[in-house]
Amino acid sequence: MPTRNKNAVKRNAPKSGSEHILAIDVGGTGLKAAIIDANGQMKTERVRVATPHPCTPDQLVDALAQLVAPLIEQVRPVCISIGFPGVVRNNRILTAPHFGIEGWHDIALADSLAQRLGGLPVRMINDAEMQGFAAIEGRGLEFVLTLGTGAGTAMFRDGELMPHLELAHHPVSKKGVAYDEYIGEAAREQVGNKRWNRRVEKVIGILESLVNYDKLWIGGGNAARIKFALPANVATVSNDAGIEGGAKLWHPLSVRETRQYPEATEKTGRFKPK
Repeated sequence: MPTRNKNAVKRNAPKSGSEHILAIDVGGTGLKAAIIDANGQMKTERVRVATPHPCTPDQLVDALAQLVAPLIEQVRPVCISIGFPGVVRNNRILTAPHFGIEGWHDIALADSLAQRLGGLPVRMINDAEMQGFAAIEGRGLEFVLTLGTGAGTAMFRDGELMPHLELAHHPVSKKGVAYDEYIGEAAREQVGNKRWNRRVEKVIGILESLVNYDKLWIGGGNAARIKFALPANVATVSNDAGIEGGAKLWHPLSVRETRQYPEATEKTGRFKPK
């Protein structure tokens, strides 16, 4: 694991009673942001720009800093939440499939952006996971499928985020085609809405057998293109959920961080409640 820079941005939760959170939803097609409160309610308008292509980490930080500057002038946030389309661990980007492979491994994008914005506390997770936080009811096993540039997934148990699985890159057909290539935006444009809908319906059946979820939430920009009747335990969510879910990143029981309880999780440890 990389050694943490001593000058890295603080990641502590904001003080009790603080509500203004800068929530950023990084997408393969668009970058979106708004200031929200602790309940996920927007305190400013949602702003959006197209995602730069090609895009390096520095270019993305520049684009995001320009995007959120007018929001920060309106309402001063106390922390930042970021949803990113890739594998994120310990606030660092491990994969960025929609931005390319070169230059995108083990990138401290969250800290870099936070430093540009005055050193605010920052937390970053996968974008499907952040969207899921705004959708889930917090009971049982809930799964999230986002339909946009690619296909994102997230899983929650009783409201707590489970370890991230990159199902988007797992084969979904006998030809070895992955979810991203099967029901992503490029596939929809290639095969048309009717055939794309049949594919999404097939994927829902696969996920039901694979996960045995109590509830499936479908989000992303293409969720509105679904034309078939969904099962009773499947529902679509607003695309704004990708921003609204940023509030839950600062709720201590939503995102389990084992480093918060090392006495309980280490093999030889012993939990001592404070």
